[in-house]
Amino acid sequence: MALIELNNINKTYFLGEIDVPVLKGISLSIENGEYVALMGASGSGKSTLMNILGCLDRPTSGDYFLDGEEVGRASGDRRALVRNHKIGFVFQSFNLLPRTTALENVIMPLSYTASDLSRRECKRRGIEMLKQVGLEDRIYHYPSQLSGGQQQRVAIARALINHPPVLFADEPTGNLDSKTSEEVMEMFSQLNAEGITVILVTHSTEIADFAKRSIHIQDGLIVNGSYSEKSSGKAVNS
Repeated sequence: MALIELNNINKTYFLGEIDVPVLKGISLSIENGEYVALMGASGSGKSTLMNILGCLDRPTSGDYFLDGEEVGRASGDRRALVRNHKIGFVFQSFNLLPRTTALENVIMPLSYTASDLSRRECKRRGIEMLKQVGLEDRIYHYPSQLSGGQQQRVAIARALINHPPVLFADEPTGNLDSKTSEEVMEMFSQLNAEGITVILVTHSTEIADFAKRSIHIQDGLIVNGSYSEKSSGKAVNS
């Protein structure tokens, strides 16, 4: 069974008397352990698709199965629960609380999902995550004391704190220089090698090249998909 299964997903925004179709029948399967890049120009529908995949929004019609559960029509409370336990998010803007240390930022999701854990266990897990992303010497630093790349690493550690099976990264290098961008993307590759499914949203072909599979979206439709040499030995259109 695929980790993610989309069947004829449509999304239309109703703006007064005007209907604006954004997704127009997306069908897609993503297996456990894949590293997928969703590509497309601004307005193509890729961000809307990511919002639906991440249970941040609901499709107007169609079926969305995540880990065997139909979540496209689930209630807001149920989708929130799925997000908290099965999905990690990394965004372009980091979204760190400025007056909170790196450690406190990382363990914050545990207050919603792991009320049975002691404060000591939450701290231990947070330190472990920060060590995993190479920030063991920045545990008690505030975001203003960290570089952009370090802030993004904190955001990645926070996304991983609940050990989700899938990690979404929405333009994760948009605020980083080229060297730092490469370091962050190498980290995603390493996480994927450890078994985490990574879904990357980007308009950059250089960033998408880190993924093993690229899916191109245009005008709300999938227009092309390919596997990279990393996974198949040669590019194969699908």
